[in-house]
Amino acid sequence: MSDGFVIHRYHGNVLTSLFALLLVFIVVVLFLWLGEVAFERIGFSSFQFVVIMIGTLAGSAINVPVGEVKSVEPLVEIREARVFGMRFRIPQVGYRQVSTVVAVNVGGAMIPVLVSVYILWSHPAALPYALLGATVTAILVHVMAKKVRGVGIVTPALLPPLAAALISYILDPGSPAVVAYVSGSIGALVGADLTNLRGIAKLGAPMASIGGAGTFDGVFLTGLVAVLLAPLI
Repeated sequence: MSDGFVIHRYHGNVLTSLFALLLVFIVVVLFLWLGEVAFERIGFSSFQFVVIMIGTLAGSAINVPVGEVKSVEPLVEIREARVFGMRFRIPQVGYRQVSTVVAVNVGGAMIPVLVSVYILWSHPAALPYALLGATVTAILVHVMAKKVRGVGIVTPALLPPLAAALISYILDPGSPAVVAYVSGSIGALVGADLTNLRGIAKLGAPMASIGGAGTFDGVFLTGLVAVLLAPLI
């Protein structure tokens, strides 16, 4: 009786694992297909999309240091004192200097910026609309962004792509894809990271990476989603 139960559970675990792998495979294929569609809308071929994706994946683990930010924060120390045989705990406030290395993430910042520069060079007529869209998106993202100690800078996931898509459709309804990508990627990068560098050392992190973790953070992915949403608005 117990042997049958073990065999049944074993097969159940195998089926669950196979189903999970199949689900992951479907999600990855769907993401790659949507990413290819988005990049085709802004003028890239399938081969160029693959090169950009590989560069983004590889670059997500590379942070290039560009500077260092220092700040002073209070530090509470507990000292003990004995008076007439009794022990007392006395808190004392000191200060320590905290240093945070500021770095630029290759996959999450450099590549989206290079892609934006390239498509604006290829579509010069979209330059004023893209700059205006990126400025408005950056302001909205900056207002909504929050500094969380031990975590970093967080923003609502859907705000940057929705804002970029809506702004691009309003500014350039004829061909909003280019404006959507630049507004989403550059707007998220500036609004979430660059405008919040002041006081970044107080978050308690040894490194502040502009562009976040890289591949799937709110810069690269925001540009793709904004391009896909723009024609639907």
